[in-house]
Amino acid sequence: MDVKPRLGRGLSSLLGDAPAGTDGAQEPGGQRATVRLEQILANPYQARKVFDEDEINHLSESIRNHGILQPLVVRASGESFQLIAGERRLRAATAAGLAEVPVTIVNFDDQQVFEASLVENIQRTDLNPIEKAQGFKDYLDRFGATQEQLATRLGMERSTLTNLVNLLQLPLEVQEALRLNQISLGHAKLLKGISSQKRQVELCKEVVMKGLSVKALELTIKQQKSAADAKATQKELEEVSPVASHRTAHVQSLETELRQRLATRVEIRISDKDKGSIMISFDTNDEFERLVESLRK
Repeated sequence: MDVKPRLGRGLSSLLGDAPAGTDGAQEPGGQRATVRLEQILANPYQARKVFDEDEINHLSESIRNHGILQPLVVRASGESFQLIAGERRLRAATAAGLAEVPVTIVNFDDQQVFEASLVENIQRTDLNPIEKAQGFKDYLDRFGATQEQLATRLGMERSTLTNLVNLLQLPLEVQEALRLNQISLGHAKLLKGISSQKRQVELCKEVVMKGLSVKALELTIKQQKSAADAKATQKELEEVSPVASHRTAHVQSLETELRQRLATRVEIRISDKDKGSIMISFDTNDEFERLVESLRK
């Protein structure tokens, strides 16, 4: 893949920063013109699939009052023009009843069109993470680029791009919940860390039904992991210690209560009729400090 300038500054990196000129004038940023709406074809590389109707209506009202302040970006396609950037403005102009719109005509190849579409959308906070991820993956697959190369082109951290693309490994039900904003990106990252896809879906449904925050989901995952670890440990103990296998239901209930209260692994080990120990586990120094504070209360 050829090395090209990064696009981190936005579309100006592709178009140049030349000021608007008269219609038809050839400038560093492309040729300025005015074209009819029916001449503009859709962008096949548009990463954004869902557009907020209220947002389009507000923009449409602004266009009625002030016109289109920033030209759409297009490339020639036979007798028509293919849209590169400005999907929202095009939709709003159509809603406003405009017959024609100002455009900048550029000579882009398919790869540049795809990149421009990504650049236009990537910095919009309301663009769905799944749409971003799918746009990145489509680009990587189509042009054989590495994640490092694309991240450099877009002025992003590679880890950020990788984390987004990895969301596409989540079950479709979880992806759809994220697409519909039923769960947040924070929820999705936590679910991604669970190995069982079945459990990912179950926890996703729990988040949606109970309205769990990211912190609450994290606590739930920790508690369930602690319970699973304790169960596995108990099984091991039963295999090597006949006494441990005779823990009463009361002791097991206390163990569960402590595990839930402390949100970590807790084991009550019985070594004799009236002897034993309570094992409280922690994985980080922060968790140790939290447990100490909990025990001091």
